[in-house]
Amino acid sequence: MDILIKALQLLLSLSLLVITHEFGHFITAKLFKARVEKFYLFFDPWFSLFKFKKGETEYGIGWLPLGGYVKISGMIDESMDKEQMAKPAEPWEFRSKPAWQRLIIMVAGAAVNFISALIIFWMILFTWGKTYIPVSEAHFGFTFSEVMHEIGFKDGDKILSINGETPETMSDITENILLESNCRVEVQRDGETIEIPISEDFAQTVLKKEVKGICTLRTPAVIDSVMSGMNAAAAGLQKNDSIMTVDGQEAAFFSDFTRILSTKKDSTVQMVVMRAGAPDTLDVNVDSEGRIGVYMVDPTRWITPVRKEYGFMEACPAGIAMGFDILGSYVKQMKLVFSKEGVKQVGGFGAIGNLFPDTWNWMSFWFNTAFLAIILAFMNILPIPALDGGHVLFLIYEIVSGRKPSDKFLEYAQMAGMIFLFALMIYANGNDIYRFIFK
Repeated sequence: MDILIKALQLLLSLSLLVITHEFGHFITAKLFKARVEKFYLFFDPWFSLFKFKKGETEYGIGWLPLGGYVKISGMIDESMDKEQMAKPAEPWEFRSKPAWQRLIIMVAGAAVNFISALIIFWMILFTWGKTYIPVSEAHFGFTFSEVMHEIGFKDGDKILSINGETPETMSDITENILLESNCRVEVQRDGETIEIPISEDFAQTVLKKEVKGICTLRTPAVIDSVMSGMNAAAAGLQKNDSIMTVDGQEAAFFSDFTRILSTKKDSTVQMVVMRAGAPDTLDVNVDSEGRIGVYMVDPTRWITPVRKEYGFMEACPAGIAMGFDILGSYVKQMKLVFSKEGVKQVGGFGAIGNLFPDTWNWMSFWFNTAFLAIILAFMNILPIPALDGGHVLFLIYEIVSGRKPSDKFLEYAQMAGMIFLFALMIYANGNDIYRFIFK
């Protein structure tokens, strides 16, 4: 059921993105009186699931859910309609239009995707506001991953600044440390301020070791409830017990507690807890998964999230700023994708589907849809033949030089681009399959 919910969210999200993208091409083609022969959600090789014709355009839904398309008369695209291109150009065809009009038609798909993302962010902020945990609430410092320990961080460090800027949120920390060059982090440790330099290849190390997160907020290990019939209940652990040590090792914080238990599977540990201001020692059995059967107190007991509400008009500039921030962050990440370790992390539909939660949540759905809209807009405008950006590149060349590339050249470029994109799709989805089977 979880996989089905993820799949339905992915299908709906991609359908919306495809329709809005192709609508951008469609409406601008109509604006400049270029004939649109087809408007399809999904591809329809050999047959379609549904279709109807209105005016000069056939609208339909294909059976192959790998995207969608509009077929504009007189345009060299994925349809590779060589028969039409061999005939003399007609006034309603794409190739008969001025280069500046053709340029607008090609840019419109990505532009509509990006504008759609900004509108969605606007509506998200207006409807749900923005909730986040500020870095200033890290009263107990941070717990760091092993790769962070290796370069000098210690659990309990409080991050003061990164390259002289004070981070506001956890995502600010991650983004700046992984994406900024020659990063220097100031931390507070035992009342002293320490500067830790981070090398440019640190992000590659994180990718190579497949680290899921470089740091988390540190919170005390205090029991909220004990599961009936589990080892903790049998040992006598109680609500509000504060864990101090496990087998003599300091375990006062949740991260330390879980890390120690993961090394004590199928064994009995001696646990010291503080109960009503006095220490108590208990022997507790740990199961084969490193668990004892307790729920910890919610971190919000010590950490106060910030929630900001937005009025309708106030949410507009905030939503636009959010969209541009995400675009900027994604562009910075591209240097990681085109690296030795980054290319191994490229994923296909499985990786995209995992962005969505396994329960239906409209805020998450719309946020991920807006996020994917920005990615689709950026990727589509890259100067790769068969993508909109490839057509844009050739049109800019035509406008600047005054010479139009030959149809034969454009056909070969389109074929090369399609082969490249098809190979990339196979590789990306192959990575998903490999990770699913072996990891």
